[in-house]
Amino acid sequence: MAGASPGFAGARFDSPKVRVRSGGVPSPASAAAAPPPAAAPAARRELVVTWALAIGGLALARLASLAEPTGLLAANLAGVAAFLFVWLPDRRLRARDESWEAHGAPFHGLADARTWRHWGRGAAIGLLTCAVVFPIFLAGFALFAGALPHLPPGLARLLAPYAGAPSFRLRFPDGLPLLALVQVLVVALPEELFYRGWMQTRWARSAPGEGIDVLGARLGRGFLWTQALFAAGHLVSLQPWRIGTFFPGLLFGWLRERTGSIAAPVVVHALSNLFIATLERSFYG
Repeated sequence: MAGASPGFAGARFDSPKVRVRSGGVPSPASAAAAPPPAAAPAARRELVVTWALAIGGLALARLASLAEPTGLLAANLAGVAAFLFVWLPDRRLRARDESWEAHGAPFHGLADARTWRHWGRGAAIGLLTCAVVFPIFLAGFALFAGALPHLPPGLARLLAPYAGAPSFRLRFPDGLPLLALVQVLVVALPEELFYRGWMQTRWARSAPGEGIDVLGARLGRGFLWTQALFAAGHLVSLQPWRIGTFFPGLLFGWLRERTGSIAAPVVVHALSNLFIATLERSFYG
């Protein structure tokens, strides 16, 4: 994130043109920022091209890391991804004199109480969401872990990286405090800025009259495409089971629309990664 900060700081965080309903959800008036119908296909192409640049850049970094002798690049690929996920959309925003606040990421400075209220509210909603979702996921993970050894080996290798029979004993990942910090600042925040903040918002604005209401959230044009590209981007690791990130992406995207912010998705994203790391350590050592 340090490498991305100059560009990120260059974007405006005020958004006087966007009115907000109670609860922090942007009102339909925010659709005024949408491109005219003739420009909508170009806007969507820009999203896909920018995604391809980010994933292509990360793929090139992975290839370069194979030849880099010190291992420094390989150890910091997450930082490369974080830089690309912030820098590329930030360039687009600054070119149009647009703000991150209009894309769900308000920041008024650390000394401003509005910043702490907004992100604190998002953290509270994120924690509540995890309290509901994690017990269900734990039950599903236990069932999946028990069934995995009984599947054909080739299929099992496609579905998960685990080997052997699971045996549960609560254990936490090594270096948990540092891992938590990395998950928030280097993984969850940049990815949510890119996918749910920038991409999902702009895709919906390309067709402001389209969408469906799901549990109090208006899911606009491109909602499913955003989560599909989020999942496809994880395949740069050459690990086929990562396509399953499509499903948590649905939750992150819904939270973005329900709350009008990426704060709750960032918290749920980071805690989900920490939770799965804890389950993997507890079931497989």
